[in-house]
Amino acid sequence: MDDDRRRRFEAVYQQTYEQILGYAVRRCATPEDAADVVAETFATAWRRVDSLPRGDEARLWLYGVARNVLANHRRGQAHRQSRLATLTADIADVYTRSPEGTADRDVIARAFAGLPDADRELLALVAWEGLDHGQIATVLDISRNAVRIRLHRARKRLSQALEDDGITANRFAVEPT
Repeated sequence: MDDDRRRRFEAVYQQTYEQILGYAVRRCATPEDAADVVAETFATAWRRVDSLPRGDEARLWLYGVARNVLANHRRGQAHRQSRLATLTADIADVYTRSPEGTADRDVIARAFAGLPDADRELLALVAWEGLDHGQIATVLDISRNAVRIRLHRARKRLSQALEDDGITANRFAVEPT
């Protein structure tokens, strides 16, 4: 029975892949996002192969799945953007162009987004989740000392990126917790 299911899935995949890919490409901002949508669509089809309709109805069913996957993808992006905006607002007061000025939040957001993933994760665990070094060590399965060192380096890279854009850090506000 598993061979029949596999063959059925493969046949539907071969018949519909290009159409589902086109659907995703026309609706996604990047080819990578489209590839993710297509992969998740066909992963869902594989998990639900017994529910997969026959004939041309399979293509229509896959369009519906792709539509739902795309909606989830967009919600995820909106959630990530919202979290980035929250983090930007949380740290904006730490940085000033001058003692009298206020930070340019767009510059901070770009500097944060330009950091390596590992740096963003560490800074987010501190700023968004409010975790201390011990808790972060548990989450990342590394030592407290490794957290301290990596967080120090991440903060330095963020400060350098901001300074490159003319924003100086208030050193008292970014000291490790």
